[in-house]
Amino acid sequence: MTRVTFAKTVARTLGRLQAWGLAVLASVALTTPASAQLRVDISGVGATQYPIAIADFQGNAQGASLAEVIRADLTRSGQFRLVNATGAALSAETPVAHDDWRGRGADYIAYGSITEAGGQYTITYRLSDTVRKTELDGIAFAGNERELRRIAHRIADRIYEKITGVRGVFSTRLAYVVQKGDIYELQIADADGQNPQVMLRSKHSIISPAWSPDGKQLAYVSFELGKPVVYVQTLATGQRLPLANFKGNNSAPAWSPDGSQLAVVLSRDGISQIYTIRNDGSDLRRIMRSPLIDTEPQFAPDGASIVFTSDRSGSPQIYRVPVAGGEARRITFNGSYNISPALSPDGNSLVYVTRRDGAFRIALQNMNTGSEQLLTTGPDDQSPSFAPNGMQVLHSAVQNGRSVLAVVSVDGRVRQTLSTLDGKVREPTWGPFTN
Repeated sequence: MTRVTFAKTVARTLGRLQAWGLAVLASVALTTPASAQLRVDISGVGATQYPIAIADFQGNAQGASLAEVIRADLTRSGQFRLVNATGAALSAETPVAHDDWRGRGADYIAYGSITEAGGQYTITYRLSDTVRKTELDGIAFAGNERELRRIAHRIADRIYEKITGVRGVFSTRLAYVVQKGDIYELQIADADGQNPQVMLRSKHSIISPAWSPDGKQLAYVSFELGKPVVYVQTLATGQRLPLANFKGNNSAPAWSPDGSQLAVVLSRDGISQIYTIRNDGSDLRRIMRSPLIDTEPQFAPDGASIVFTSDRSGSPQIYRVPVAGGEARRITFNGSYNISPALSPDGNSLVYVTRRDGAFRIALQNMNTGSEQLLTTGPDDQSPSFAPNGMQVLHSAVQNGRSVLAVVSVDGRVRQTLSTLDGKVREPTWGPFTN
């Protein structure tokens, strides 16, 4: 039973050939708006909540919308408690009445101004600590109307970092696959699920998207040639390169931290094994030789080792091997079924899919102590991916019979559900920090 279940996992990694089949419509590279935004539902709060007021930005009708995006970002984190700022007329030049805001229950107040001239907006933002009665942050941004939402995310990132000491991820992006009938779309969206864009639309299966470290490219597996082939696509231009198209199956791409190479899984020599390949398709190198299936490689943050899934111990477990080659070391021992590993940005935590009592759940393991925490309840949670600040984990899930994307904090206390109105959403990956 264990071997059969693992074989199903490998089949999913290779694209579910029999389940999805092959169609006749050629894949087309696109950069077009998707038909539906992701809807976000939030539950739970963090162990610590920072009370903060976000005043509407003064000077332009867009100021209220700008503030609302910031409020929504901070609320989704579960680490902030919003204090009502209705009616507050604070601009970037207005002195803050710290005692008044402290009396309202706000330890922090964010505010600012927005002006427009010739279609260009100037947004000036301030953040004050009402307890210490000091200004913590202040900066001005410029952009057109289409850039206002992204500027709001950047302001939320700054607020988050100034107060928590951890870099915010509100201006990062997600990638995922949406299935609508017999059509598959590779989409990217903002971290709040807004502004989805279709990067690839096809009647052929698309799986395993993986962000390059600079956020400018996506690697993924497409079946448009009648078998799984690894492609790399440049997001700005739509240009696509078939990176791994060897005999047999080509699957499970994962970028090295410096972006110079990828790990891929190939069956060119018979059984699925892990290789590295340069980002231009050259210098293919096999990492190790195993008599059983090795799959789902992920580089460690230092680039020196790879974690992966293998059934070499008789059941699927997670192992670690030096990139230079050598002996693989098993690193998961809780439960008889652990797959789909991903290391945190600092390398101190590992998330993976574990099967417990028939349910597939997301688990987090401390790499120093080996202690494990189950972050989700199942029944079918898959494809975990860390946020670039390591504070949250994105994954796919089934809720009330529908496939959705979900986000859970690394302490398991805060959960978000990002669901589409039309289609099955799966195979998520959280993009990197970008400048």
